[in-house]
Amino acid sequence: MTLRAAAAALALAAAHAVAAPAHLELDATLDPATRELAARGTLAVGREATEIALATRYKIESFAVDGRRDAVPATTRGGHRVWRLPAAERARRVEIAWRGTLDPLDEALSHRDTLREARPVAGERGSFLPGAASWHPVVASGLSGYRVTIQVPAGQKAIVAGRLVEEDESAARYRARFEFPHPSDGIDLMAGPYRVVNRDARTAAGNPVRLRTYFHPEIAALADGYLDSVAGYIDLYEGWIGAYPFTEFSVVSSPTPSGFGMPTLTYLGIDVLRLPFIRATSLGHEVLHNWWGNGVRVDYARGNWSEGLTTFMADYHFKERQGPAAAREMRLEWLRDYAALPASEDRPLNRFVARYHGASQIVGYNKTAMVFVMLRETIGREAFDAGIRAFWRENKFRAASWADLRRAFEGAAKRDLGGFFAQWIERAGAPSVRFVDARATQRGEAWRVTVTLGQSNPAYRLRVPLRLRTGQGESTHAIDIEGERTVASFEAAASPTGLLLDPDLELFRRLAPDEAPPILREAMVHPGVALALVPDGANAGTARKLAAQLLDHPAKAFTGGALPPGPLVAIGASADLDAWLAQHGLPARPAAVTGRGTGQMWTATRADGRTLVVVSARDAEALAALARPLPHYGRSSWVVFDGAKAIDRGVWPSRPQAWTFK
Repeated sequence: MTLRAAAAALALAAAHAVAAPAHLELDATLDPATRELAARGTLAVGREATEIALATRYKIESFAVDGRRDAVPATTRGGHRVWRLPAAERARRVEIAWRGTLDPLDEALSHRDTLREARPVAGERGSFLPGAASWHPVVASGLSGYRVTIQVPAGQKAIVAGRLVEEDESAARYRARFEFPHPSDGIDLMAGPYRVVNRDARTAAGNPVRLRTYFHPEIAALADGYLDSVAGYIDLYEGWIGAYPFTEFSVVSSPTPSGFGMPTLTYLGIDVLRLPFIRATSLGHEVLHNWWGNGVRVDYARGNWSEGLTTFMADYHFKERQGPAAAREMRLEWLRDYAALPASEDRPLNRFVARYHGASQIVGYNKTAMVFVMLRETIGREAFDAGIRAFWRENKFRAASWADLRRAFEGAAKRDLGGFFAQWIERAGAPSVRFVDARATQRGEAWRVTVTLGQSNPAYRLRVPLRLRTGQGESTHAIDIEGERTVASFEAAASPTGLLLDPDLELFRRLAPDEAPPILREAMVHPGVALALVPDGANAGTARKLAAQLLDHPAKAFTGGALPPGPLVAIGASADLDAWLAQHGLPARPAAVTGRGTGQMWTATRADGRTLVVVSARDAEALAALARPLPHYGRSSWVVFDGAKAIDRGVWPSRPQAWTFK
């Protein structure tokens, strides 16, 4: 995901509409051992009224406008020290010096914590200063570009997004200078005990590019493989979109489970980088963000299209290359996730800004990607790809919105797409489509099939795929619907035996109950989830910590009585859970997890149709081991763990909507 200075932008929104971007020259010294930061910056600010802010945690050593110290008083707002500069007759030069102590690095952070927190941290294993934490002066209108010089002690390396202009190293310190000549909302700084591997290459378009890995010593041997993969992804997307927009790309390791993309680099957790499939999946997603999100920036006030487009052109594209079955499985995962999303957590795509928890990912990543799947089907692959290239040409290094995307695709397809964008981008929710009736009548040697389809209100305009089964095989038909009920007919060459509704899951829609077996995600994202601790005794503290890592919302305690109206999560010792389930008339432990591993998670559907999630472990140690890995298995119906390692998992069977002719 891209990382932006959202907190600072909100704090300074008052002046955003009128002020021109400023250029920042920054000189910073960071000592990870003491966590001390000392910095000095010079801002070239225009004539318009604007605001400059810095987090209040830092001590201001000096502030001057055109050499005049204390010419502008500071106020405090939203955790920021803010200087409001009135309009002037000429551009101004603002000089600021500051220092402060950063928070200690916490390597125990979960991935969920790294999304929620934007604190500047430092430690000898790694330092991360996100621009969203306003560790440097932030201007209301953003930056037009920057030059940054960073100094850290010997044994450390530091990097920010941009072109590496120069670097030098001595027995006492490492120093590097970077420049970034494009608009930016903030600067993210990373440092660590990195082993750096450099490769100078040329892209498919013939442009020089510097590829680098900044890896911790324990994963340094992975560098060459990552550099090979990055080069391949740059060539792939150059051919699909347009020339790579920067002069370099670096993969930087983090001691925490980070997953961020910035211009010219990605910042990924050490444990993530070790996973053998990351080079074939997530790495391509992060490289693509240099086109979407960093090359073309997001107009956040009108919704974040970048994450979904990147998911479609990276994650989903890689599945398509594996084959139709793999692509269908990903669409099923998206739709199953959406089936788990409570209506209260849903929102239109033009209101999605960033991923902070599982619910926002379901909307902003999955649904958005599926919308691009349907758009390509609607206008055709050739027009879709032409629209992608036009969008890139017209919006490179500027902020773009859904409206800009629509214009690019309309130009390529030579048709009005207003209805498509209105129902999928501006409206929350999804249609529910169902069989109402179907009949087959014989006409000579042919058959005529008449189908009645219903959908939820408000109605969508949809082309619904149907698969007809006959004694001689199968055929595919499509029915256009736009009201709550549609009747349509088509011919069949042989006696029909059955119909399947959208069996390949080509529509974004609400799955019917049999199409959406229960998964862990249903409890993770539900605001009304209830929690039972079994027994509520010695392991209760461990169970509560696990629940806090697992659930997006605080859970209500369930101690007995009537079952809760929402999902129920039961966590406890294996020896006690089976009796507790029987006591409350709940589904028993399934065979898939019985007698296996040190810990298990499984889901079931209660008699009232609600979801039950059970997390079972042999003892307190086995239960504690699940806290970090379990949240990554939201799409699973069951998982078996040996310690913290998942040794088996699965999803209960899904059955498509079917109609049988009598």
